[in-house]
Amino acid sequence: MIESLEEHNGTAIRFSGRKIHMNMQEFRKKIESQLERPDWRIKYDQKEATLRIEDTSNNKGVTLSLRPLLAKWEREDYTGVEEAVRYVRVGLESMRQKVELVGNESSIFPVIRAASFPEESADGKKLVFHEHTAETRVYYALDLGQSYTLIDYALLEENGFTADSLRETALFNVRSLPQPFKQQEVAGNTFYFMNAKDGYEASRILDQSLIERMGKKVHGELGIAIPHQDALMFVDLVNDTGYDVMAQTALTFFGQGRVPVTALPFLMKDGELEPVFIMAQKKPKGPSN
Repeated sequence: MIESLEEHNGTAIRFSGRKIHMNMQEFRKKIESQLERPDWRIKYDQKEATLRIEDTSNNKGVTLSLRPLLAKWEREDYTGVEEAVRYVRVGLESMRQKVELVGNESSIFPVIRAASFPEESADGKKLVFHEHTAETRVYYALDLGQSYTLIDYALLEENGFTADSLRETALFNVRSLPQPFKQQEVAGNTFYFMNAKDGYEASRILDQSLIERMGKKVHGELGIAIPHQDALMFVDLVNDTGYDVMAQTALTFFGQGRVPVTALPFLMKDGELEPVFIMAQKKPKGPSN
């Protein structure tokens, strides 16, 4: 089951006759026209404003939410819309591949998801995950190159893995990934943005050695945000402006991500990630129970 799609190469789809303002029906038809293929079936859910695109050869598919895509279109983020259509195409094609964990151990990675993320795949298979924070969970994915598939217990058993061995393999692999950062200073607060562009930026929060290293760099409190799967931000918080900007940035990134995780940033407290609400011009308060 392809849950989310990450493509690193490929030709972009270009939309012709662009019109900034569209209603949902106009936009839906425009997207459908880009996904028409004899072996694909498209279903529209008017209530949810989603398109379900399925491969008729295996009845597997991808669900595309149109509301956030229309919002991208309205703000002239055409590249974001084109990418979403491309991800559907790549995902459906990858679903025809036979998935094997044995022999592909180096391609197994953890992925961060919101705590509300489904526990089962669209075809009813229980997904492998571990609890992370009150806001997040850790799922596991097999990287297929242009896409990835979340790992379920059926696939785990077929390949002789346990949930613990899968977790160990995934954590080892994420620790092996490069850790390039872009750095920016705002009113004395230093922001470090992960700049790997490999789809596993947020996953690097599971690398305890990275968190410890960043903790040694800061002069104030260590703030961390994982607004979506492709984003990881560390912040050296030394004044109130830093807290405000961190909160605003996390919220903005949350709304822009293809796989949103949480708009709440975290602070490191006694070695644990603590999600916090941050009020404008005030230091953070813990979430209410």
